Amino acid sequence: MVILVALVVLLIFLLLSIPVAATLAALGLSLGSIYSSFPLYRALGEISWTAGTDFLLLAIPLFVLLGEILLRAGIAARTYRALFLWLSWLPGGLLHANIATSAMFAATSGSSVATAATITTVALPQARKFGYAENLFCGSIAAGGTLGILIPPSINLIVYGFLTNTSIPRLFLAGIVPGILLALLFMACIMVICLVNPKVSGLRQETTWSERLDTLKDILPVFFIFFIVIGSIYAGFATPTESAALGVIAALVIAAGYRRVSLVMLREVVEGTMRTTAMIMLILLAAYFLNFILASVGLTNLLTDFINHLGMSPMSTMAVIVLMYVVLGFFVETLSLMVITIPIVAPVVTGLGFDPIWFGVLLILLVEMALITPPVGLNLYVVQGIRQRGSISDVMIGSVPFVGMILLMIVLMLVFPDMALVLAKYVN
Repeated sequence: MVILVALVVLLIFLLLSIPVAATLAALGLSLGSIYSSFPLYRALGEISWTAGTDFLLLAIPLFVLLGEILLRAGIAARTYRALFLWLSWLPGGLLHANIATSAMFAATSGSSVATAATITTVALPQARKFGYAENLFCGSIAAGGTLGILIPPSINLIVYGFLTNTSIPRLFLAGIVPGILLALLFMACIMVICLVNPKVSGLRQETTWSERLDTLKDILPVFFIFFIVIGSIYAGFATPTESAALGVIAALVIAAGYRRVSLVMLREVVEGTMRTTAMIMLILLAAYFLNFILASVGLTNLLTDFINHLGMSPMSTMAVIVLMYVVLGFFVETLSLMVITIPIVAPVVTGLGFDPIWFGVLLILLVEMALITPPVGLNLYVVQGIRQRGSISDVMIGSVPFVGMILLMIVLMLVFPDMALVLAKYVN
């Protein structure tokens, strides 16, 4: 009964368009007052303070700040131009540049929305200039943006690690191979589409080797920041939070080298960081309180016992969980989807014998798909909002092939789980 009540209350609040943080807090207060004789609401202050002062969460505003600096300093635009020149010989050259630049920007920003917004801003004018089909072009940007939460550093992986008490360094390593493979699947998909229908691939730009080599200097900053952030973690020099701070410093140094640092630029960076961080932190604090309530009223144990008594095999149960996330991804915003479901699903998954690191990567893939599936696919709206012409249905149609690639990647993860653990096993 408690499971049914929780689901009904949650759906009612979401359908009423109540902000997610308020929905989670209200659900926790409701369940606590109905199913517990103790005044559980009195723990709200202590729980909020404990969660809000966790040193690990400081990495979130720092990674958001890092992405803002890269955007405002024009580093992403330089990277895009360089990759376009290197990939222009492929059928659909700019489309491949969308994916490659998204993957590289993902290796520094940690946010899908920031990645999609940045690449749309710098790439869309080129699509019109070279005659690309805008539906596929916009779809490739929306899909490429999803890599921002899979390729480390990733804010969503930090959230998963925080909610499940899982190693962030291991999660970061686990996301590298699936992230690169998914980017390659996206590019292979583009290649096939452009070979079958050359009309969508736009004009091919001729580029000399001297022009390509000259752009290497514009790719190096991204690799440098990635090396600073990820390398400092696995060298034992910094924690994930400290590595984010080092990345911010490196980005500021590079921006200063490009003469892009100004008071106006810094104000825009700080304002963007504060808006994004406030939203994320409020949701996390409410989710942490809800986790406490769910554990106190025994909902997690009830769900675990219910699944165990279904008599299904672990893989069949996992297939049901995957299907659940696919369906929920149509209607629930991605970060909200994670914080609502992880406290309930994660104990069930580990109880079935699945590795929590592997499940973290699988969950990110499911969340990635939710980012580009209507009606709530956030990346679709980000791309269309910057595009400012045509219909959002164009972006949705262009994203369909890439949804198929993410589904293929999910199947590969289920069949070959070591794909996510091949690097993570080397870190404790």
